[in-house]
Amino acid sequence: MTGGLEPTEEYDGSITVRLLDDATGTKAHSCRSYEDAIAVVKANQSDVTVAKIEDRDGNVVFTSAEMDIDDWESVWRQEKRRQSVHVEAYDCPYDSVSCFADDLCVQCKIDRVQDQY
Repeated sequence: MTGGLEPTEEYDGSITVRLLDDATGTKAHSCRSYEDAIAVVKANQSDVTVAKIEDRDGNVVFTSAEMDIDDWESVWRQEKRRQSVHVEAYDCPYDSVSCFADDLCVQCKIDRVQDQY
């Protein structure tokens, strides 16, 4: 048994932060998570012209030229939270509010067992 939950947003350096500076050029930082990428942007945003976060497919998901990192982080956290509470829709024939596809109410469990025999 593990001592806690495993990380859910970690990758193998596939999230890239690009720091663009007119004087020194572009520097790329590989990050293991969006939290790490956000920290890199926050630490460097005042020293560069533009900071960008690219996802593992190479799509730019944040650019400091168009938005503030704190605003983007807030929206990203809300979306992450929204996706984590999304559950599969299940229509309970007994109208039980606590009946879900992966956690059936007692009546639905009884029906499922009876259907097997």
